[in-house]
Amino acid sequence: MVNTALVIGGTRFIGRHVVDDLLDHDYEVAIFNRGNHQNPFEEREEVTHVEGDRRDDTDLKAAALSVTPDIVIDCVAYYPEDVRVATDVLSDVDGYAYISSGAAYGVEEIPKREGETELCECTDEQATDDSHDSYGPRKAEGDRAIFAAAEDGVNAMAVRPCIVYGPHDYTERLDYWIDRVLNHDRVVVPGDGQNLWHRAYVEDVASALRIVAEEGEAGEAYNVGDRRLVTMEEMVDLIADAADADVEVVHAGARELAAADLSPDDFILYREYPHVLDTNKLAALGWESTPLGEAMERTVAEHRESDRDGSEHDPGRDAEERVLGVLDTL
Repeated sequence: MVNTALVIGGTRFIGRHVVDDLLDHDYEVAIFNRGNHQNPFEEREEVTHVEGDRRDDTDLKAAALSVTPDIVIDCVAYYPEDVRVATDVLSDVDGYAYISSGAAYGVEEIPKREGETELCECTDEQATDDSHDSYGPRKAEGDRAIFAAAEDGVNAMAVRPCIVYGPHDYTERLDYWIDRVLNHDRVVVPGDGQNLWHRAYVEDVASALRIVAEEGEAGEAYNVGDRRLVTMEEMVDLIADAADADVEVVHAGARELAAADLSPDDFILYREYPHVLDTNKLAALGWESTPLGEAMERTVAEHRESDRDGSEHDPGRDAEERVLGVLDTL
C-alpha cells in the first residue's frame, strides 16, 4: 500500500526538500499552494499539484477531500489561525506536522528544551501581524494551537528548526558568506568568531518533519538542528573546505568595525548570545543529522549553480576593506 502525503507549500526551500524526502521514502505526494512560484516537480508523475489558498477554508477542505492524505506537512502556517483551521480540517489524518521555529522560545537559556524552556507570549495583535518582530510569538501561538488540537484527539505535532541552510535557500543568509569565501581571500568575521547560532541543514529538517509525522507523539514539539554545532569562524572554515578555497578569517571587534560605521549586527548570522537547541528528543525517534562537511559541500555546489550572492545582507565590501586597513595598521 502506497502512503499519500499532502504538503502545504512544497515548492520553495524547506517544502521543496520535504517533497524530495517523501518521494525518496515511497510516498505519493500532493502539494497544495497558490501556484505563485515555479513548481520544480511539474514533470514528476508522483507529485500532483492542487492549486488553492491555504487561508481559504473552502480551498483547504477541497484539497483534503481530493488527496485524502495519510500525513500532512504544513510548511506555510505563518499565523496561529492557520494552524487552528488546518488541524480542524485535517483532524483525521495519521499525522500532521507543523513547521514552527526555534524563535518560538521566549527566554535565553542554553540549550533550549521542548517542554522546559518558556515560549513567547503572543498578543491578539501579534497573532495577525506580519512583521519580523511578531514571528516568534506567532510561531509559539501556533504551537499552542497544536497542543490544543492534540487534546481534541488530532495527531498533530510541531517541529522547531533553528536557522535553516542548504540548497535553494531564498533567504540567502548563508549565500552571503559563501560568496565572500569564493570571491575574497580575506573574510571579515565580527568579534572573536566564537559566537554560536545553531543552524539546521535543510535536508535534515525535511526528514525530521516526515519522521515526526510518522512517529511523533500528538501534542509534542521537536527541536531540529545540526547535531554538531559550529561557531561562525568554523562555519567559514567549513565553507572554505567545501569550496577548496584558501581564505584568511580576520576578526574585527566593535571598535575596528565602528571605524567603517559598522557593528557586529551588520553581519548576517551573527548573534551575541548563543542560540542552542537540544535535539535529543528528535534523535530518539530515529532521526539523524547529515555530517557537516557533506552538508556544506552540497550547499556550496548548489550555490555555484545559482544566481544568489547574498547581496541584500552585504554590509559593504568597501567598508570591510576599511576595517581591514585599520586592522593592518595595528
